[in-house]
Amino acid sequence: MDHVVLLRGINVGGINIKMVDLRQALSQAGFEPVRTVLATGNVLLSSPLSPTELKPAIEKTLADTFGYEAWVIVLDPATLSAIVDDYPFDAERDGWHPYVIFGNNDEHLAELARTAETLDPQLERVSLGRGVVYWEVVKGNTTDSIVGKFTAKAKYKPTTTTRNLRTLVKMLA
Repeated sequence: MDHVVLLRGINVGGINIKMVDLRQALSQAGFEPVRTVLATGNVLLSSPLSPTELKPAIEKTLADTFGYEAWVIVLDPATLSAIVDDYPFDAERDGWHPYVIFGNNDEHLAELARTAETLDPQLERVSLGRGVVYWEVVKGNTTDSIVGKFTAKAKYKPTTTTRNLRTLVKMLA
């Protein structure tokens, strides 16, 4: 069974893991083959485990190997493909970043989607999807934006992770 695993919060602020070390740790834990995409915790692997079983197994492997409290999102490639296909904004809009915020807590995703009412559409927009929130933001404003600050709150760290749509497309290639 093929799985997409999205690690939250590595190589972007404090927790640094080399992709070769990540692949080795996951391979030694019995997940084969393991492929990483870019250096921000995007993993494709095979395992007979269901996503529900795989999530805690991978989080334990990462915690034991790298010494941090790991949080991951696990889904199958067909689901990722549908998420990419459903992106509601212009993914090629000049001067904008197309993002997908993944979550494993529906309440947190709904809270995030409700920020749409307060956003300046000239700077950023969000739209609730199936198990994700789609987000577009003017380049250079990601971390200073309302949504960027919202997702950085401690409450959302164990339940959400954000990926650029272009990275997700690379994962499907």
